[in-house]
Amino acid sequence: MNLKHKILIIIFLTLSQFNSAQKKTNLFNGKNLEGWYAFSAEDGKQEDASKLFKVEKHLIRFYGNKAGYLMSDQSFGNFKLTVKFRWNTHEAFARKNDKKNSGVMYLVPQDTPDMLWPKGYQFQLKEDATGDFIMLQEVTLVIKGSKTEAGKSVVATRFADAEKPYGTWNTLEITHANGTITQKLNGKLVNEGNDATILKGRILLQYEGYPIDFRKVAIENL
Repeated sequence: MNLKHKILIIIFLTLSQFNSAQKKTNLFNGKNLEGWYAFSAEDGKQEDASKLFKVEKHLIRFYGNKAGYLMSDQSFGNFKLTVKFRWNTHEAFARKNDKKNSGVMYLVPQDTPDMLWPKGYQFQLKEDATGDFIMLQEVTLVIKGSKTEAGKSVVATRFADAEKPYGTWNTLEITHANGTITQKLNGKLVNEGNDATILKGRILLQYEGYPIDFRKVAIENL
């Protein structure tokens, strides 16, 4: 192989790695809530998300007496979303209730009204139910050949349990490609479906009353 060919190969590999890196976006920068807004029923929409939720020690920390959420400013179509979370069991963090319950929503349309909870799909984070699909505000999905009913909040139970012990970090992955959705928890497939009602939308992190931390929210365009 001559020098010219070696240089061309190096350029090709460098461009490939650059293009791959360009596809991935950290929606949480580890410092603040730039790129998100917050919502609670009591306060409504807050463009300054730090008025409702905090970043401490490079973590997004949800706690306190107001249920609500963070909503991404951006919408995404075909993507792979990776989120790391853990339940915060430390008594120093105020809680609205003692029921471990939260969620990561996705494909939330730009034009849907802010409410608890808006239209879209949810990866359920809940004691003894993490990995369930929740279809909200009339969206549907075909799971194992059967279409879910359209309703305000419809549950499709996970295929398997994969959550780690409370207080330890879990990794969830949500992949959406042209209406087909897969949900993985700690590397294990826990749910999947196709023929999604919505093909593009925003990302939402829920707070339903039990303290929870997020340390990574990253998305890769497919």
